[in-house]
Amino acid sequence: MNEILFFGQNFYPNLFKNEPDSITKPIQFKFENENENENENEKQIKQISTGFFSIVFLFENGKAIEYLNEEEYLKYSNQNLEKIQIEENIQKVTVGYYNEAILTKEGNVFAKGYNINPKNPKEFINISSLIEDTNDRIIQDIVSGYGTIYLLTSNQNAYGIGSNQYGQLGFDSETLKKTEKPILMMKNISKIFSGNCSDHVFLLNSNQELFGCGSNYDGQLGLGKSRKQEKKIQKLTKIQNIPEGKIIDIKCANFHSIMLTENENENENPKRKFYSCGNYQYNGLGKNKNTYEFTEIKSSLFEKDDNILDFSCGQEHTLILTSNSKLIGFGDNLYGELGTGDTVEQLIPIQIELPKLRFNENISNYHVSCGNAQSFLYYSPPSFSNLEEDLIKLFQRKEFCNISFKTKNEEIIEAHKLILKYRLNQNQNQISKLQEIISNKSIKESNQIFEMIYSNNSKINLKLYSEIKEIINSNEKIEETMKRIYLNENENEKDFIIERKEKQYKFPKLILIMRSELYRGMFLSVTNDKSNKVTDYSELSNKSFQIFEYWIYSNQIKDEIQITKEIINEIEIGIDYFQLNQTNPNLFDLLINKFNNQN
Repeated sequence: MNEILFFGQNFYPNLFKNEPDSITKPIQFKFENENENENENEKQIKQISTGFFSIVFLFENGKAIEYLNEEEYLKYSNQNLEKIQIEENIQKVTVGYYNEAILTKEGNVFAKGYNINPKNPKEFINISSLIEDTNDRIIQDIVSGYGTIYLLTSNQNAYGIGSNQYGQLGFDSETLKKTEKPILMMKNISKIFSGNCSDHVFLLNSNQELFGCGSNYDGQLGLGKSRKQEKKIQKLTKIQNIPEGKIIDIKCANFHSIMLTENENENENPKRKFYSCGNYQYNGLGKNKNTYEFTEIKSSLFEKDDNILDFSCGQEHTLILTSNSKLIGFGDNLYGELGTGDTVEQLIPIQIELPKLRFNENISNYHVSCGNAQSFLYYSPPSFSNLEEDLIKLFQRKEFCNISFKTKNEEIIEAHKLILKYRLNQNQNQISKLQEIISNKSIKESNQIFEMIYSNNSKINLKLYSEIKEIINSNEKIEETMKRIYLNENENEKDFIIERKEKQYKFPKLILIMRSELYRGMFLSVTNDKSNKVTDYSELSNKSFQIFEYWIYSNQIKDEIQITKEIINEIEIGIDYFQLNQTNPNLFDLLINKFNNQN
């Protein structure tokens, strides 16, 4: 069953027929089904995307429905629930101001809206097929803004389509007012950030360099007070003086931007921090003064042991969900979009009282989605797919790759970190020798050895090198074997196909071994971080992983294994924390059924 809470503006579109225009406290949302034979309530919600004139609900089965506003400008005829008629499996939806975009499993993007298809703004068209470079048409992410849609390709290139009224495409708005086909904005981009009512955009590259363009009327690009007078930034510009730490996310609203960072220093708490820039008079900054650079939003509500799970920005309000089951908000509240029970605006963060949540023990599976003056809090557990889909996603992400092979045609094939575990674990004699050597070494030397074994790029002294030379040579042979596999040079080693950049690569069953070994490390690390939720850390981790590993290979749980509540909690924490996809049947269902039978 779904859990969807709504509060805020009850029109544009009208979601509740028998409720007031302003809903100031969270209430349960239910779908009105036109066809009673198709009960949408039984479908599990994956994502909700809220825009100015429409709201789209995406389900785990890859189908989506939308509520549309009766708006002559877009020639929509009603405010009723409608199915989105896309034949391909939908993976993500994004709704902006006068536009919607849909990313499918195949990497295609279908979009509609006045600035996308002015002749028929309510008809979805395949905009990814309009990219001129045919090798750059596989899309991995989509983002909507004010009349603009942004695409991130599997080749890490950022494209934009639609309005360029404020230079949000990175081109002079007088020369290019809008485009009806995607145009290349910048290469080597890892993430794109914008917002459903935003006419500015940020691009983050693989070096954590941040670039922005578009509207800067209120300093929402964070370029500093000296550049506030530049109302439009019509060329992608590097943002200086960004906060320390890794940028996790940026949400953009009309008049402000909010950044979430994570400090990789384990001794620093809290690890995640919020920063904002823009005009405080529109209530979205979480502060009581204008800031033209990203400066921290400080509040006692952000506790040291409290992790930020999700946050979302509407036009002038912000909601934040934390691991301690706190909903924090600030900003405009004219229609009750903060869920405080009144319509009083809040300049600084306040905690919002939540009703009893149906799945409160799984708070990390809840999400927030803010529209113009509307807010949703909804339950969406981790999605599960088959092994091949899981691996495809992993192989397409460059941050997981650290070894490259060059083909005869000079093409670079990036090898996955998964092979690192295999490089040692396939040879038990090698492990024994390594353990014997390391047992007599200092921590510093041990780390150097491991770095050398795993990456072949550590600075190591000659004496230490001579001791591990045999192991290194053995690894070089393993790497040659892996190279043959990656370059498809041995038919007997092929198993299943992964497509990258419209080319096919075949991989062997041994990836299953590497995959399970990688997950072992993940489970060990996450249960250590979440040690307050498990009992005997070392023993329980081992048991949980044995269950998980056996399930990877067989989709079963061994009959003789005794399932405990702690084991269920630990596996759930690990899978949810890393958002791991799985093969069917669902591991949680198997665990819970077995637990119930045993008790």
